[in-house]
Amino acid sequence: MNPRVTTGRRFRPFARFAGDRSGVSAVEFALLLPVMVALYLGSVEVSTGISIQRKVTLTAEAVANLTAQATNLVTADVTNIMNASTAILAPYTTATATITVSCLVIDASGKTKVAWSANQGSAPRAVGSAVTIPAALAVPSTQIIFSEVSFPYTPIVGYTITGTLTLSDKMYMSPRITAPTYNNVACS
Repeated sequence: MNPRVTTGRRFRPFARFAGDRSGVSAVEFALLLPVMVALYLGSVEVSTGISIQRKVTLTAEAVANLTAQATNLVTADVTNIMNASTAILAPYTTATATITVSCLVIDASGKTKVAWSANQGSAPRAVGSAVTIPAALAVPSTQIIFSEVSFPYTPIVGYTITGTLTLSDKMYMSPRITAPTYNNVACS
């Protein structure tokens, strides 16, 4: 018997298998499915993170803006401002968000110190402590409202990769009418 014929008979089932194209789509789909799912879940996590960061920025802006419009604040007023501002973070939980609003005094030499500070979810800034602000805002002998917001974001899918991310923002705003007092503490 011819050795070529014997070898050809042995490999004929493999040749037929190699020529069969009926399952190629299923195999390709099985190979691409994990990549497609990872891209989808990754885009959902990124868009959620961007959405929360935007809400944190809006919250910082609202706290500074509402405080800058006031002239005389008491604890209840500041609590209302912070509660109203945290509504911006909805539908995300605000229990772990921290918000601080402070009135900063810039002295004649350009040094900035805290005149008063109020908070939600964290300790307020110490009265008299120095604060570094952008040089363009450090106008001597003025006051400025400074709000800070931070929000711990825990990705649902990517938690094992990134852990909890702290999204934060700060906002500076000039008082509208006059620098507000807080519980009879002047911002001067």
